[in-house]
Amino acid sequence: MSDKRIELAVLDMAGTTVADGGLVLRAFDAAATAVGLPESGTERETARAYVLDTMGQSKITVFRALFGDEDRAQLANRTFEQTYDEFAAEATPIPGAAEAITALRAAGIKVALTTGFSRTTQDKLLNALGWNDIADLTLAPAEAGRGRPYPDLVLTALLRLRADAVDRVAVLGDTTSDIASGLAAGARIVAGTLTGAHSEEQLRAAGATHIVDSVVEFAELLTTP
Repeated sequence: MSDKRIELAVLDMAGTTVADGGLVLRAFDAAATAVGLPESGTERETARAYVLDTMGQSKITVFRALFGDEDRAQLANRTFEQTYDEFAAEATPIPGAAEAITALRAAGIKVALTTGFSRTTQDKLLNALGWNDIADLTLAPAEAGRGRPYPDLVLTALLRLRADAVDRVAVLGDTTSDIASGLAAGARIVAGTLTGAHSEEQLRAAGATHIVDSVVEFAELLTTP
């Protein structure tokens, strides 16, 4: 690792610091049904596979790609958010996540929590977990410009938290979109965690600089001299 100290850790939420437990796919199924997608068959399975492949991306972007028509995409997005919001109370942290975030901040590393969800859904998760004050910053795609795989979330966190340079930033996520976003932003460390949607093979193929078992190991990576 460079002798330049990491100043900012940008952490994904669902699958990285928050256990998903299949909530995203359950909410997607409700959204797909709302826009008239057959409840079984090739069309539904193809759409589910696309949702899995694009985990981490802004959900409205995913629905636009899936359904083409803007009205259908907006209906799917509204239904997804309403359904996920109902599930948010079931959310639990990845074991050790809160302690890992606290350890990063205690070491002088600022922490930003990012998501592909809307601000409303992100706030539901934060409230359910009691995490409203756990990080220095929380960001949803609409607050940054574009969601993943674009670099906007990482770069917005850098600007708002005044990190000195992109090579002082470390990114952690469980999807290939998280990896692509961190690489596009120029972060020095772009790590994949094995607690979420994508496999070690997928994360390595996407260009992850490190693979960790969880956010706990990531925090240790950044705080160990």
